[in-house]
Amino acid sequence: MNCFRGNQYLRIMQCVATVAIGTTAWCAQAAPPPRGAWLQTPFGELEIFPAANPWNQDISRLPVHPLSKTYLAAIGLDKPLHPDFGTVWNGAPSGIPFIVVPPGQKRVAVEFEYADESDPGPYPIPDDAPIEGGPRGRGDRHVLVVDYEQKKLYELFNATPLGGRWKASSGAVFDLTSNALRPAGWTSADAAGLPVFAGLARYDEVVERGEIRHALRFTVRTTQRGYLAPATHFASRSTDRSLPPMGLRVRLRGDFDESKFPASAQVILRGLKKYGMFLADNGGDWFVSGAPHPGWNDDELHTLKRVRGADFEAVATGELITR
Repeated sequence: MNCFRGNQYLRIMQCVATVAIGTTAWCAQAAPPPRGAWLQTPFGELEIFPAANPWNQDISRLPVHPLSKTYLAAIGLDKPLHPDFGTVWNGAPSGIPFIVVPPGQKRVAVEFEYADESDPGPYPIPDDAPIEGGPRGRGDRHVLVVDYEQKKLYELFNATPLGGRWKASSGAVFDLTSNALRPAGWTSADAAGLPVFAGLARYDEVVERGEIRHALRFTVRTTQRGYLAPATHFASRSTDRSLPPMGLRVRLRGDFDESKFPASAQVILRGLKKYGMFLADNGGDWFVSGAPHPGWNDDELHTLKRVRGADFEAVATGELITR
């Protein structure tokens, strides 16, 4: 019998009965299907991409990339892991914020600088949606919107509200029930063409649940003109193949001892061993992303700086794409 969850089919033996719930059929007398990352919203639980999605893939046993040492050396073996999130920094929430919008949220027009690689609007973005760095921030100014009702993710880069509409450099829409990638060569709200929200360390996961079930997002200063799937875009003119490509996935080495770190840091480090992190943008070396929250213990997060580049290894996930 074929039992399914969403659009992911699982062949489960000895399934006696199924119970239909909406469009999802569940095997009543079989092991439950694997779960990916999820978000608890005011409207219910929302799965963040299917369990089989690369973001939710356990990479702890994947082979080491043949250029692992080369890539890590290019980033910096002695440079620290830098948690680029927390409570408040320079008067604004520290990290990349997001908002979950209610059913029926009004959709508004978005004007894009790079419209040829952006998903057209309208987007369900409230006028007061949080902006990375605050309303006057001068950084990437990401705006991330989770639409629970439609199970979609709407993301903007360099976003500015214009009174009833928005302006942004680029934007992307991701179907949270699908494993579909951006078109080859397209950016998103991130340089690599990846979803930003999927790679954030969140307070509800780390502190409240004590488990991260997905890869995180990180940046490095210098990348090459190439990318690895699920990335779809590069952001460099350099053909130096010793530099890391967008979409490179690294994991914390299995023999790294996280036992002497505080509890919240241990959760993040265990997640980095199992799911690793994707190179998603040009920025500070080894800067790992998260969502701001007033409950973060910044001192505990800062202990992550004891982790060095040499404590990671790049894993083999596919062929380099340079066109």
